[in-house]
Amino acid sequence: MSEDASTEKRGRKGGGRDARRTARSGGGMKMSAPYLIRKVPLYDILSDEGAEIIENNAETILEEVGIEFKDDPEALEILKEHGADVKGQRVHFPRGLCREYCKKAPSQFTQYARNPDRSVEIGGNNTVFAPVYGPPFVRDLENERRYATIEDFRNFIKLAYMLPGLHHSGGTICEPVDLPVPKRHLEMVYSHIKYSDKPFMGSVTAASRAQDTVEMAKILFGADFLDQNNVLVSLINANSPMTWDDTMLGALKIYARHGQAVMLSPFILAGAMSPVSVAGTLAQTLAEAMSGIAFAQMVKPGAPVIFGSFASSMSMQTGAPTFGTPEPALVLNGCAKLARRLNVPFRSGGSLTAAKTVDAQAAYESTYTLLPAVTSGVNFMLHAAGWMEGGLVSDYRKLVLDADQLSMMQRMVGGIDLSENGQAMDAIRETGPGQHFLGSSHTQANFEDAFWRSELADYTTFEQWSSEGSIESAKRAENRVRKMLTQYEAPALDPVIDEALIAYKSKRMEELPDSEF
Repeated sequence: MSEDASTEKRGRKGGGRDARRTARSGGGMKMSAPYLIRKVPLYDILSDEGAEIIENNAETILEEVGIEFKDDPEALEILKEHGADVKGQRVHFPRGLCREYCKKAPSQFTQYARNPDRSVEIGGNNTVFAPVYGPPFVRDLENERRYATIEDFRNFIKLAYMLPGLHHSGGTICEPVDLPVPKRHLEMVYSHIKYSDKPFMGSVTAASRAQDTVEMAKILFGADFLDQNNVLVSLINANSPMTWDDTMLGALKIYARHGQAVMLSPFILAGAMSPVSVAGTLAQTLAEAMSGIAFAQMVKPGAPVIFGSFASSMSMQTGAPTFGTPEPALVLNGCAKLARRLNVPFRSGGSLTAAKTVDAQAAYESTYTLLPAVTSGVNFMLHAAGWMEGGLVSDYRKLVLDADQLSMMQRMVGGIDLSENGQAMDAIRETGPGQHFLGSSHTQANFEDAFWRSELADYTTFEQWSSEGSIESAKRAENRVRKMLTQYEAPALDPVIDEALIAYKSKRMEELPDSEF
């Protein structure tokens, strides 16, 4: 691995309460667990008998209805060579064929970061939180909704790097529309490498852009290391219902052939892109995901994959997507079980909302998408922070508010401490009846870490809150973002590697046109 693909952890020196406050507020780099490890049982709604019904229906879809693989003759030839029935662009899979190929995928894999301490394990009892992905707009610190720029993109990477609640740098945290479409991926990938040492996602908007991502990752990690290890994750969305297009298939083939992870993720607005029923949506999602996973294994057996699901309900009055409602939570929970039965990692959404600003709707909808994902056993959670307005907007304030809540989730899935310290019998003996525990030795030894504490909530009295300006949560989040961006320090990057990345980026910028047309 080039320069051991790592940087030294950087933190601010200091002692006592001031140093701890600085670290908590984002002023210093706080190293935390690189991902969640579940120590509690999963919440499982779908019975084994119910899962068998869904699986049978998915096999029927694959066999009788088929899946479109559009405008990619090579993909159709690969599918035909591996036993699928290809009729035009419609591909029918004999019953059981997809499941057999899915068995070739690993049940768990490591995504290596350039800082080895930040590498993540995807699958099993682990959960990785990644930020919002894809919005063309941002809501900035002046509360203006506008098109995103590369400066916004870099700012979001810096914030994700500094926030302990986020384990991953993500991918297209926002779409920098101030850069030409054929070239912007180069700046985006370079920004992930330059401004963070957490793992990141690759470009998928064209096969050539996926190849550029792989080449830049080779410069960072070394070609030999990339050939033997997974350093990239990419989001390959199905064009639901039951269609894979040539853009996604082209990117999938590039990453799979290089042994890099692909996230096969049907993107479904139930009622429009799938049936309105939960069971129908589950069967269609499973069929689409299995066809994509199987194809990835046909391209390269053993290539890492993630079973993805993004399903929202819709307003039957307006057609707009809705979030935080029961039906998508049921789909999510069912898909998580189906992925476990398929023995592959599972991805779904996180803190989702249709709200336009950081308000009560944003809070409760985000909560009721985050908690079902965590309790269902999602392994890779995209859109875990910063998603606003149904995915149209990346919001600075919401990113840090969501990340604050994400930092609570390890306590939620960490189980009950039954060690001698956790049982606290010495404290009970020492304190005795009728006394308080504030002065006990156990409390003094544990008070700082005994309870999770929000870094953005206000716990003062009304009088103190009023005297300090009656600052509400959105303003507190704004203040924190400003402070974090002022105090940001980039993780060290080997100058030789940096120069090679810049040279590659510059060369490709010269070769590529400014317009796709």
